[in-house]
Amino acid sequence: MIPSSVTSERLPLGAVSWSLFEAGRNPFVMLVTIYVFMPYFSTIMVGDPIKGQALVAAYGQWAGWIVALTAPLLGASIDRIGPRKPLLLVSTAVMAALMISLWWARPDGSGLGITGVVVAAVVINVLFGYTEVLHNAMLAQAAGQRLAHKASGLGLALSNAISVMVLIFVLWAFALPGKVPWSWIPTEPLFGLNSAAHEPERIVGPIAGMLFLIGALPLFLFTPDMARSNSSIGQALSEGVGALRGMVGKLRGHRDMSIFLCARMLYVDAMTAVLLFSGVYAAGVMHWDTLTMLGYGVLLSIFAALGGILGSKLDASLGPKTAIQIEVLMTLLGLCAVIGISPERILFLWSYDKATAAPLWDGPFFRTLPDLVYLLIGFSNAAFITASYASSRTLLLRLTPPGESGTFFGIFALSGTATVWLGSLLVHMATEAYHSQQAGMAAIAILMGCGLIGMCFVRGGRTFDEG
Repeated sequence: MIPSSVTSERLPLGAVSWSLFEAGRNPFVMLVTIYVFMPYFSTIMVGDPIKGQALVAAYGQWAGWIVALTAPLLGASIDRIGPRKPLLLVSTAVMAALMISLWWARPDGSGLGITGVVVAAVVINVLFGYTEVLHNAMLAQAAGQRLAHKASGLGLALSNAISVMVLIFVLWAFALPGKVPWSWIPTEPLFGLNSAAHEPERIVGPIAGMLFLIGALPLFLFTPDMARSNSSIGQALSEGVGALRGMVGKLRGHRDMSIFLCARMLYVDAMTAVLLFSGVYAAGVMHWDTLTMLGYGVLLSIFAALGGILGSKLDASLGPKTAIQIEVLMTLLGLCAVIGISPERILFLWSYDKATAAPLWDGPFFRTLPDLVYLLIGFSNAAFITASYASSRTLLLRLTPPGESGTFFGIFALSGTATVWLGSLLVHMATEAYHSQQAGMAAIAILMGCGLIGMCFVRGGRTFDEG
């Protein structure tokens, strides 16, 4: 239990600055990767939603390979190198510049073409992984052991809040103008953006880049860094390799922890793929435009936040193992249901004729029954995916031997990067092989099912009283 004196203690400026870095970086995922830019890239720039999904999966696969091969070594070596800020500064500057460059990704391929977008996306995603390692490695120095939980929680809370606010702003400023007669909406997109040139979709890159720079600045000014060590980079990397070997060797003799971490690699990679490809899939299959995607993003972000509460309730009442099984199963069922929905079909079985069916309401989005069903399933998936992330941490603590939490949380982080490429690889292969976006999502379902089966072999992690 955390003493009340700690919970009431205020965070120092360096710790708040650490949290602001995360809050400034993460809107990129919402704006660019999931809801706005990549759906535009896959459907408009590429011109074929199936090829677009395969291309998005391919760059995710390539970035995942690089991160899986290098990020664990960076994490194991960084304590021996010393300062985090120099490499973090370079990564931040390059990422922000590449985000801003997405403005020149015009529909006709002039400016930043398809290849340029793919290269930029790979580099951004690799550096995103590096900034996670470097940023997390500064937490103890920024907040200390006593206040680390508060700084971490503040970073996540600010990330969610800012992401939702930015989505709402883009919806109000660029997507809704000219589409609805509401008095509180501008009559045309702000700053004279041209919807025909898809400038509202392209502007999210510069917005994400500027937010990242603004959020990162306090960290470089106020967050303390580690002192320079006496080890050379070569020596630090060599010792890091040894640390990784020792870390993995710790799993010997811990059967249930080993099975859990293997199962987690599968179901978490699948769930992450569901989130990352949900926008590209909805844009291609449901033919949702940017306006609809932004509304979808705002609503799903709210339900994702509720997922943390759901996870804690399931953990307390059923135990984290059973909670994870329920959360993965519900997400798997939701994913299968999504595959069975299109503008002309609901859950595989019922046909729908948009021409003869009356609209559900006269609003600018979610006007048809397939749209509404897809949206409701998205709510469920967002809540259960977020809940599974929380329950996974709880189960790790339940299975960790006393006094070894640091080591096993390190292995937990390592396992999170080991197969980060797998979901994208399967989506890429299935989408190209069957020329179908649904096939790509079905591949994710298989991966998730394997993770669910693996969880059945984990012993322990039931309710607290049962152990």
